[in-house]
Amino acid sequence: MEVLRKGLAVGALLGVGAGVGAALFALVAPGEQKTQAILKELPEQDPRRRAEAARTKELLLATLQQAAATQENVAWRKNWMEDGGGSRRSA
Repeated sequence: MEVLRKGLAVGALLGVGAGVGAALFALVAPGEQKTQAILKELPEQDPRRRAEAARTKELLLATLQQAAATQENVAWRKNWMEDGGGSRRSA
């Protein structure tokens, strides 16, 4: 009987905790209009920012393709913007 009482008490306590958590979440969660306003102000919505991100991705992809096409270890380049010609560090 003691085990059953403890089990019910724990279950009730967990239920109350879940209820309080759900109530607090409902209080602090922004409404639909507020969510839309926040999304409009994100930096990713700016066309200049999106163009910059696309250019960065293009440069990264080009660098990865160049690295895949060569046998040189590009991680050892002193200046990554140059082609490898003797710019390796001495080990």
